[in-house]
Order: sequence, then structure tokens, then C-alpha cells
Amino acid sequence: MNEQQICQVVEQVISQTKTKAMNLKLACALISKIENKAESMGIAVVIAVSDKAARPVAVHCMDGAYIASYDIAVNKAYTSAGLKMSTAKLAGLAQPGQELYGIQHTNQGRIVIFGGGEVLEDKGKIVGALGVSGGTLEQDTELAAYGKEIFEEVLRCL
Repeated sequence: MNEQQICQVVEQVISQTKTKAMNLKLACALISKIENKAESMGIAVVIAVSDKAARPVAVHCMDGAYIASYDIAVNKAYTSAGLKMSTAKLAGLAQPGQELYGIQHTNQGRIVIFGGGEVLEDKGKIVGALGVSGGTLEQDTELAAYGKEIFEEVLRCL
């Protein structure tokens, strides 16, 4: 191998192992896919995407979404990023008698203990989080799980 070929191999290895950061373009591309799914389900939701430090990157409010869903979606993303787990998983841990009972009263009440929040990962590393609110608990949980499922696909398309 010559020097140029070695450099190309090194660049390829680095690009395969380097985790991407959440940015506006990525957040909006993911939100667009989730909005399409929500429309096919016949619901209007608010979708929030945060970076790995729980700071909002993008929030979209579909026409007709509940006003209250804005804060809930943002806080679901905050919860998932901050605790590095889905809000659906947290729901079980926050029940009376469980190890995280009462956690929803911390962080100025921003912790959400019901489904609709998911961690977003690239190559096993947390990149950000997603929060969905406006449907039923099952619909919000389904849409957030869908977003998590397609995240790496969306990431690779950009």
C-alpha cells in the first residue's frame, strides 16, 4: 500500500467509528419521518428532538396538536437524554415500591414517567433523545419507538 491508500483506509475506519452529533438537519429529517407516520395513524402530535445533553434541537407541532403536548414532548426528550433510557422503561421503575419512585418530582418536575420518550443512538453511543406527545399513551410510545428504530437509517441518509 502506498501512503495515499493508507490514508484512505484510516479515513474510512475513522468515519465508521466516529459517532455523529445531533444537529438540526438530522433532527428535522427524523421528525419528518415521524410526522408522516403520525399522519398515517390519523393523529397530530408534537415531536421534540434533543442532543445528548438534553438541550432541544428541534420541536415540530403538527397542525391540531394539543397545546400541552409541547412541554410534554420536550420533557420526554429531556427525560430520555438525562436518564439514558426510554420513558416507557422509566414508568415501571417509578411505580410505588420501585427504586425510582418519586423521580418525577425532581428536576423542577421535568421528568416524565410514561411512554413516548426514547434515547437515540449511533453505533451504541447516545446522540440525543426523542419525545412524542399528542396521541394516546400507546400511540406516543409507538411513534417514539418507530423514531428510535429508524434513527440510524435516517442518520446514514444524510
